[in-house]
Amino acid sequence: MMKGRKKATSRRPEQVGETIRQTLSAMLVQGEIRDPRVSMATVTSVKVAADLGSAKIWVALPGEKADQKKALEGLRSAAGFLRTRIAQELTTYTVPELRFEHDDGAARGARIDSIIADLKRVEDEAARAAQDAPDAQGTEGQADGDG
Repeated sequence: MMKGRKKATSRRPEQVGETIRQTLSAMLVQGEIRDPRVSMATVTSVKVAADLGSAKIWVALPGEKADQKKALEGLRSAAGFLRTRIAQELTTYTVPELRFEHDDGAARGARIDSIIADLKRVEDEAARAAQDAPDAQGTEGQADGDG
């Protein structure tokens, strides 16, 4: 028999992740994080390890790459403060280590939308060209026959 911590239930990491997400989101909205680099950050999702030892937190960051990098640095530097604040909300013995990652899902989504729009435009142009082609050939043939 192994001694040590009991293994967390499969649903527990999800519950802890949701509490972390709600707490961090509230802190960002209420301005509890005073670092101006992170003022526009939005927590998009949180994934907590099964042993509750770490939490990967994805944040959407507006602006240029340099601004996004600075915002991530700001969040990472505030991780200790954030972890202490989260500890007040959790009912667990330990608080997961916070690891912040940039969530570029919105940018990828916009890129995919753009590609789909381009494909649709090309498809529509090809369809119009195919419809116009028989009319153009028929008109040219009649003109040649008359002359």
